[in-house]
Amino acid sequence: MPGGWSMSMAWMTMGSQPPAGRAAMFLGMWTVMMVAMMLPSVMPVVLLHRSLMASRAGRGEAGAGSNLLLLTGYFAVWTGFGAFAYLIGTSMTGAAMRSASLSRSVPAATGVVLVLAGVYQLTSWKQACLSHCRSPLDFFARHQIRRPADSLMFGVHHGAYCAACCWALMAIQLALGVMSLPLMAAVAMVIYLEKCWKHGEKLASVVGMLAVVGGALLVLRAVA
Repeated sequence: MPGGWSMSMAWMTMGSQPPAGRAAMFLGMWTVMMVAMMLPSVMPVVLLHRSLMASRAGRGEAGAGSNLLLLTGYFAVWTGFGAFAYLIGTSMTGAAMRSASLSRSVPAATGVVLVLAGVYQLTSWKQACLSHCRSPLDFFARHQIRRPADSLMFGVHHGAYCAACCWALMAIQLALGVMSLPLMAAVAMVIYLEKCWKHGEKLASVVGMLAVVGGALLVLRAVA
């Protein structure tokens, strides 16, 4: 493309494929990718949920949750995130294909995305959402999960916090290579370590600083 960048096939129409079919194909690939990336980091929550349900059953308490519905609610949030990303991505790449001058600005815009994502990694909002994801026991203590529908709602709730925690990392992946397997593996590893490693909060800040520096370099290279 003008500007020296390559457009991902994820944003391109395959032959005479209708828009709805293209969107469905993207969301299908996106959902599979999210399951592969996010399942390791959400499993501690699932195991905690199962343990609490087993403990309640052992005490003879009525009601039961559902791990399957918890995961359904969780990944429904990420599917919605993917739908939003698809609308933004196809709109931007479509505009870039129609305008050479806009296409030339994409490398600089990519750098700006990295800077913004990096800055978010350094904010208290990121740390607050990450704190919930690292220790969701407080939510279980304050909310009764007595029915399968409660598990579904908890999955949505936890997925929303997770999306708020990880959207910057996903934005970096979308900007640099939406379906790149090495990048996907790297982002998945960072997400897992942020949530499960004892130094996860510090890692989030380090990643943020690296993204800011990398984005700034991309912008300087694009405008030089």
